Amino acid sequence: MVKTTLSIEGMSCGMCEAHVNDAIRNAFTVKKVNSSHTENKTVIISEDVLDENAVKRVIGNTGYTLVSIATEPYEKKGLFGIKK
Repeated sequence: MVKTTLSIEGMSCGMCEAHVNDAIRNAFTVKKVNSSHTENKTVIISEDVLDENAVKRVIGNTGYTLVSIATEPYEKKGLFGIKK
């Protein structure tokens, strides 16, 4: 599993977050996506690494500005943060 964190400028409300989340879900196979306009970021959990050029294109098509992309391994944890 992979955690991809996007830094996005231009989101200003919950509808902006929903717009970005829907765009990501429609373009990629993801386990989870969560955006925050107050933190200017979107966190995506997926099985495989996402194509950065495709991510740039998808976010660009939403009208928001992608500032950076960070990818790291993601390990699902059990109850109270204890590894399964």
